[in-house]
Amino acid sequence: MLDYAGLRAVSAIVETGSFEKAAARLNVTPSAISQRVKQLEERLGTILIVRGTPCVATEKGEWLCRHMEQVGMLEAELLGQLPGLAPEDRGQPVTVQVATSADSLGSWFLPAISAFTQSAPFLVSVVVDDEDHTADWLRQGRVIAAVTSLARPVSGCRLTPLGTLRYRAVASPGYIRRHFPDGVTAEALARAPAVTFNQKDDLQDRWIRQLTGREIVHPTHWLPSTQAFLEASLSGIGWCMNPALLADPHVESGRLVDLAPECPVDVPLYWQISRIAADRLATLSDAVRTVARQRLLPPVS
Repeated sequence: MLDYAGLRAVSAIVETGSFEKAAARLNVTPSAISQRVKQLEERLGTILIVRGTPCVATEKGEWLCRHMEQVGMLEAELLGQLPGLAPEDRGQPVTVQVATSADSLGSWFLPAISAFTQSAPFLVSVVVDDEDHTADWLRQGRVIAAVTSLARPVSGCRLTPLGTLRYRAVASPGYIRRHFPDGVTAEALARAPAVTFNQKDDLQDRWIRQLTGREIVHPTHWLPSTQAFLEASLSGIGWCMNPALLADPHVESGRLVDLAPECPVDVPLYWQISRIAADRLATLSDAVRTVARQRLLPPVS
């Protein structure tokens, strides 16, 4: 028999980030929360919570949290059919954990989340990572669904092609006058500062290889924000790869210049969702597919 008091304690700690907030959510004392977690960890012989500010789950703890998501969805489905079973205090709605990239979140994914939350009794927690790495969150059991560039289904997941997110290399007219007076050459790219999201971001390097056919080491600023990326382009800090959904209006207005219009970088995107939760979260998948059809380029055949 599973210790659901302990499981709820672990889930509440991970969601709120502390034992005290979890205790307030579950209407018990912090010492009761601590005791429940301790007993569950001793029973399982493994640490479930990394104590800190905030508290976070270990890999085993993440799996237990995803299990509690499933339980919560099952309970919500049951109470929808048998409302008389509902306790007076239903507590917090189930929080669905999903992963996507900052660029997808900033350019097209948020309307899908909005549509889902307006039609379903769930909360949403969005984890942001590079689209080449969001599948790892699924493999580790840390999220229940993800937008990813991985074309192969993660074990235990359903995969749906969404479309293609196009990126353009852009810079301000003033930046181009300073750094590319003779055109976008390999020599100029080796000197002109780019802007890179983080160490996982290889779009700038991918575009350079696509344009020149070789690797070029280039200087770069580091700026981990999609909106700040666009502002950095507009303000002349550097050249960078921006989603066409965000960059195109500025290119059309002349505030940005596409460094090589014939050389975009296209990233195919896929929706992967746990098979166990797929049917209960069909409205989420429907919303993601609908918005993707409206905003992304067609899937690569």
